[in-house]
Amino acid sequence: MSVKSVTLLFAATALVALSVAAHADGLTITSWGGAYQKSQQEAYFKPYAAKTGIKITEEEYNGEIAKIRAMVQSGNTTWDAVDIDAATAQQGCDEGILQKIDYSKFGGKEAFTKGSTFECALPTIIYSTVFAYDGDKIKDGPKTWADFFDLKKFPGKRGLQKVAFGNLEFALMADGVAPDQVYATLKTKEGVDRAFKKLDTIKKDVVWWEAGAQPPQLLASGEVAMTTAWNGRIFNANKADHKHFQIVWDGQLQDWDLWGIPKGVKSTDASYAFLKFASSPQAQAEQTKFISYGPALLAATPFVDKEILKDLPTAPDNSKTALANDPVFWGDNKDELQKRFTSWLSQ
Repeated sequence: MSVKSVTLLFAATALVALSVAAHADGLTITSWGGAYQKSQQEAYFKPYAAKTGIKITEEEYNGEIAKIRAMVQSGNTTWDAVDIDAATAQQGCDEGILQKIDYSKFGGKEAFTKGSTFECALPTIIYSTVFAYDGDKIKDGPKTWADFFDLKKFPGKRGLQKVAFGNLEFALMADGVAPDQVYATLKTKEGVDRAFKKLDTIKKDVVWWEAGAQPPQLLASGEVAMTTAWNGRIFNANKADHKHFQIVWDGQLQDWDLWGIPKGVKSTDASYAFLKFASSPQAQAEQTKFISYGPALLAATPFVDKEILKDLPTAPDNSKTALANDPVFWGDNKDELQKRFTSWLSQ
């Protein structure tokens, strides 16, 4: 055997040894806790550990990019994969603390829902902000954002999250802007003015919420006639508390959670192996059994039970007029628009 061949053999052996060592140490995966992380345990963590023999250690966080930044900058990256939101996916890539994703390992970007892919993060689930009402109290309920803003046709208080994000989009759709034109409109001064003018029409009748648990409580108590909410919260209230809340999917604002791989992980291959498993059609469909968020992988939808599919944001009937969040727009304009929103609230 030549010296060159021996050198190559030792190099290959060393790579295998490193990979085995990384797997032997297991994987540390970080997510948001609660019912969402429980769904990941059942659909991803437990099955992957059972299939591979690799131990998965779970950690929880509140989405703080500072934690990812600190471990990368210190050279002590302990998270092999982390569930992040769209804003963190964008910011983490801009800062260079997240690895770029090789989408060729996952069937290409076209394998995922349009608009959900990021350079440094792999989409996993799609959730949405919708509005809902109590079917026991309103029989012939609202069907559009225009109805949500129509206090004469549907009297009563309205629940809205106390942030600019979402409310400006909903106001424009209520004012007749098509979903595919919302962000183009918001990029103009006239469009932002138009959104705030529409919000003026219901401002005195708004009950502002700040935590995800509040919208179902507001509906249950009758404090509001209808409210915006995250779709999973309404689904859970119906399932766990036997409510009859009705979700209006018209103009739902879709957003994503994604997998990120911080720079400096002990084995990128080991992280990719887990992500590959978690991005299989069967695994993503399995998660829908435990939480009503849609799979980002297009090929997963046919594997979702029909009874479950009807409650997901990605169901064909629910997503006909869906609006996908534009994280670049909000990344560029969030501070300015939130400042104006806060000032508008105080007027």
